[in-house]
Amino acid sequence: MDKIYPQLPLQRIASNRSYNKVNEAPSANSFKNYLQDSLSKQANESTLKISKHASDRIEQRGIELDASTWNKIGSKVSEAKKKGINETLVLVKNAALIVSAKNETVITAMDRQEAGAQIFSNINGAIILD
Repeated sequence: MDKIYPQLPLQRIASNRSYNKVNEAPSANSFKNYLQDSLSKQANESTLKISKHASDRIEQRGIELDASTWNKIGSKVSEAKKKGINETLVLVKNAALIVSAKNETVITAMDRQEAGAQIFSNINGAIILD
């Protein structure tokens, strides 16, 4: 039994890809945008969280810190984290804060007079802002 198969045309079938296409280099703008996005994310990540305990202590002791001070503390804590510091004592004009740089969280807070009579343990860094 001989089977007869139909003949296929001998023409080239067009493909979807082009062999002569030149790859365009990525534009400098895309890198610039990526860099700006990355830096803005880092800036947003430098905001500190405040634990419930620290929030209670800040309220009880009447500690007031303005936004610029919080921003300075946040940036210095991020810098300390990059240097490998886990727990840090942050001293400002009217307050002393124990901050977990690892978690970027304020653990506890006290006024500066109360901090003068305390011994701080389990910290491996200090940030002094005046």
